[in-house]
Amino acid sequence: MAWICPSCSRSFRRSRQSHECAPALELEEYFSTGPEWERPIFDAVLSHLESLGPMRVEPVSVGIFIKSNGSFVELRPMAKWVALSFPLSRRLSHSRISRKPIDSGRKIFHFVNLQTAEEVDGQIRDWLTESFDSFGLD
Repeated sequence: MAWICPSCSRSFRRSRQSHECAPALELEEYFSTGPEWERPIFDAVLSHLESLGPMRVEPVSVGIFIKSNGSFVELRPMAKWVALSFPLSRRLSHSRISRKPIDSGRKIFHFVNLQTAEEVDGQIRDWLTESFDSFGLD
């Protein structure tokens, strides 16, 4: 069952889920102020995710949340890259993982820094598929 925050009108999987209460932006509004290299990375990630199942895109001031049922993938712009985060049920040990994974119970969130859309390659798509298969529809 989805819960809609009465203050920001964003939807969440759990009632009263903790979040930064800020209304979602329109996608074009979000990209109008960001770095030009951010959109191609977003398009490459979303293209793959949409091939797995229905997705909802929620741009907010800090980045873009891509949701299937609950929060699933986050893209956050940084000074020189986009930080992609996604949950897995296992801990990855790979040179592309850019920071220590965060364990939150049954999910372990991993982070990859992407500077170009071409970096959304087979390895990244495989991890996103694994993440979707494990958590995208829970």
